[in-house]
Amino acid sequence: MSQRSAVVVTHSRLRTGGTVVREAVEQLRQSGFSVSIIDNLEAPEFGMPSPIVDEDTEIVVVLGGDGTILRAAELVKCTNVPILGVNLGHVGFLAEFESFQMSEAMGKIAAHDYSIDSRMIAHIDVWLPGADKPISDWALNDVTLERSDRGKMVEVSIRVDDVEMSSFSCDGVIVATPTGSTAYAFSAGGPIIWPDVKALQLVPLAAHALFARPLIIGSDSKFSLDILDESTSDGWICCDGRRQLGLPRGTHIEVRESHDTLRLARLSGVPFTSRLVTKFDLPVVGWREHRYRKGGQDNGAQHGGRWQDGRQQGLQQQGDQQ
Repeated sequence: MSQRSAVVVTHSRLRTGGTVVREAVEQLRQSGFSVSIIDNLEAPEFGMPSPIVDEDTEIVVVLGGDGTILRAAELVKCTNVPILGVNLGHVGFLAEFESFQMSEAMGKIAAHDYSIDSRMIAHIDVWLPGADKPISDWALNDVTLERSDRGKMVEVSIRVDDVEMSSFSCDGVIVATPTGSTAYAFSAGGPIIWPDVKALQLVPLAAHALFARPLIIGSDSKFSLDILDESTSDGWICCDGRRQLGLPRGTHIEVRESHDTLRLARLSGVPFTSRLVTKFDLPVVGWREHRYRKGGQDNGAQHGGRWQDGRQQGLQQQGDQQ
């Protein structure tokens, strides 16, 4: 029986600053895995291939936050090797387990007790002015086109399926996958897209335009972005906060669904909606409902009478004060 192989991706600070990484690696080795550790992944240049894991790797285990998972994604691009994340960072939206569940996570990996969630990837083609062929890259989360001059704005033209939609000056635009909809795009006012939806969204950043709302297109469509010749600033593009490139005026960019997908290992079976509520600590009880629950009326059968009961209580309190 051949030895099982795993790659652990983490951060040098986590590896040297505590015991959690060492304990996870030791548990994997005791379960029969040959483990290699990567704690520093330099970002490749935009459009250049990155090193990938050996094809006999069973799984890549990420110990860190979402940024570490995005770095690890470069190691499995164009492979069938899944990634599993254990959150040792802040929000950790892409991670499957939290740090206190480390032992359970390693046990499930050893037992091969996980399912695979295929995530959509965006493909990006960049045509520099006068170029005969594009520079191509990809993004699991998002691709950002921004101004290169911090004191000015970049003027861009937006098209969907080669149909002109709008043009405006702005700080930039974000094109995000469903996976990335909870990251930069969400912070910029974009909607959350469930991971199983095949779509891309575009979110303008501080656009000077009357129509500058987020756009969502299907996976068979594409976004086209042009940095106009009359733009007051050149552009700058970045994929997943990692691979970046300066763009002169006249650059043409296309973003569409990639033929590749990223395989995320899922252990817990927790629905995305539950993850959303937990990670963002959403107030699932509104302030009105919370007000009545504090009064002990949290039974669903009493819901219809909450307003009347609360109104009567308010009138009674008003009468007592008078």
